[in-house]
Amino acid sequence: MVHRRSDTGRVVIEPSNPLLADRDPAWNVVLPQKIELFDSHFHIIDTRYPLIRNNGYLPEEFTHQDYRKRLSTFDLAGGAIISGSFHGFDQSHLLAALKSLGPKYVGVTQLPNNISDDKIIELNSAGVRALRFNLYRGGPKRITHIVSMAKRVHELANWHVELYLDSAHLEELSSALLPLPAVCIDHLGMKKEGFHHLLKLVERGHKVKATGFGRIDFDPSEAIKLLHQTNPDSLLFGTDLPSTRASIPFQLSDIHIILESLGGEAAKKVLKENAIEFYKIKSSF
Repeated sequence: MVHRRSDTGRVVIEPSNPLLADRDPAWNVVLPQKIELFDSHFHIIDTRYPLIRNNGYLPEEFTHQDYRKRLSTFDLAGGAIISGSFHGFDQSHLLAALKSLGPKYVGVTQLPNNISDDKIIELNSAGVRALRFNLYRGGPKRITHIVSMAKRVHELANWHVELYLDSAHLEELSSALLPLPAVCIDHLGMKKEGFHHLLKLVERGHKVKATGFGRIDFDPSEAIKLLHQTNPDSLLFGTDLPSTRASIPFQLSDIHIILESLGGEAAKKVLKENAIEFYKIKSSF
């Protein structure tokens, strides 16, 4: 394996033949064949259900069968299926995927402000466990809306909220987010600017997803170390498959970075245990 740093400072791990990527036998030296994972962040894109163009973008299909095939070499302890901007407020794809993938998988959805309490409880019974706000791609602009909905779903169904945002905006949001019962930030916060505000959230017990390394503008290894030092229960691994609109899609080197940055036992918490506890998955150990 060849290690180098890119111009952005990101650690790049290249197989001996880059054209072979994940199929290169050298990967077997880095990753155990049946490493245990809880995938806290991935999308199912099923064209049988409604999809919405976002800024002209419509993703390619990525079914639950595609997902299982892509991660067939891992021992999957479950995962969280995330509704993307291209799903809008529709849950039909999510409910179908939850039924297909089974009880160790949960859903993270987007909801309008006027959703009924009965509908939230119904979604909870179907396996939905969190409410997501996409501030990065045209989501709600008013923090008061996010706070009120976060409190409402937590009181009704013990859900948390997940935020896709740029850490540079955390300075203006932190005072409202810090007191919330449970918050999770996607993709290591995306930007180096504002990272110290992300650490403050983690100090308070909120979570951060070690996902989307191809979306960030800093070295994920250093960020992972700092977040883990601040709160070893804070980090949740996810593949971000199928990596829609990411400049670099998920690759096995993302898992290697976590293993190399933290070591075996600490990495096990990030790769599996923290997420199982956070998403309240039963009978997984």
